[in-house]
Amino acid sequence: MAQDNIGPKRLVVGAGYGLRDWLAQRLTAFIMALYTLILLFNVLTAKSFGYHGWAGLFAQQWFKLISFVTFCALLYHVWVGVRDIWMDYVKPVGARLFLHMFTIVWLVACAGWMIQILWRV
Repeated sequence: MAQDNIGPKRLVVGAGYGLRDWLAQRLTAFIMALYTLILLFNVLTAKSFGYHGWAGLFAQQWFKLISFVTFCALLYHVWVGVRDIWMDYVKPVGARLFLHMFTIVWLVACAGWMIQILWRV
């Protein structure tokens, strides 16, 4: 049995998203790091940064758009990470399916809340 699990006849289990997820996590991490640098630059170069400074920054359409892209990247990054945790550590299929569905509902709710906050300013 163990010899059948080597080479091209190897039994492949799991999601099989390896390279795609690895690239997605690196790309989303890069987007989040870039956003952090842009946000830091704006905070450090602002003359005064109180409520009106923050509101003025987020009132600009380009900043809303880059914030939206960054938070979408964050949600996808979270989805890949949490999905892998459920696949690796939760063995009962029913519990894993419930956790996947709960995670998706939670992330969609967070996306809706994010959109509401970003476009309310």
